[in-house]
Amino acid sequence: MNQRLDGIRALVTGASAGIGLAAARALLAGGAAVAIASRDPAAAAAEVGAHPVAADLATPSGPGVAVAGADEALGGLDVLVNNVGIAELADWHEVTDDQWQAAWETNVMSCVRTIRAALPHLRASRHAAIVNVASTAGKRPSLGMPHYSVTKAAVLSLSRLVADAHAKEGIRCNAVCPGPTRTPAWLAEGGLADQTAARRGKDRDEVLAGVGAGRPMGRMAEPDEIGAVIAFLASPAASYVTGAAWSADGGTVPVII
Repeated sequence: MNQRLDGIRALVTGASAGIGLAAARALLAGGAAVAIASRDPAAAAAEVGAHPVAADLATPSGPGVAVAGADEALGGLDVLVNNVGIAELADWHEVTDDQWQAAWETNVMSCVRTIRAALPHLRASRHAAIVNVASTAGKRPSLGMPHYSVTKAAVLSLSRLVADAHAKEGIRCNAVCPGPTRTPAWLAEGGLADQTAARRGKDRDEVLAGVGAGRPMGRMAEPDEIGAVIAFLASPAASYVTGAAWSADGGTVPVII
């Protein structure tokens, strides 16, 4: 089994921190050449030795800019990792139309547009793979994050659709479903831990401890644990894996799917 990625050229979106940066690090460790795309990728790219591509993936033109920049930097494209996403807490009936639209544009349309832009390059590759970062919330909706949950379910459906549509062209497409992970989305000031603490009248450390304790494995994930799964799905070791919704959640969602 070959999990090396020597000669593979990969684009990771939303890779300035968290799971995206961990995925870039894992791909680079496997031998891949990596471009990372975000609004401000320079510092993260310098940190791990990747090529920075500045693009706003939530806009209609951003995904095309990201793919073109990665193609120019890497001389082609074999792997696309869609990691851009936003999440915030709300009761579902409080979410405004604008919030629903922002979640849809960022969490779903960024994937649609980036895949669409990457297809000509992936068709020319001998090792074409797409990995979309979804969530456990896409399998089992979170009452606290309704628009995030619905859009991540759409990412799962999109991943299966793309897998079916392009399997005969040798393009694999899979989704990864992380559970709560110790990334800036949770840990940064104003992030999900702070939002939860404010809503529940608790200390943020209590919130984080409770979130970890709620997993069968008793803790939150580390970003590198998710990055390793992404790198595996991008590698030749996963050459017969497509259309999967790969859970990396410490047993959070208790279903076989």
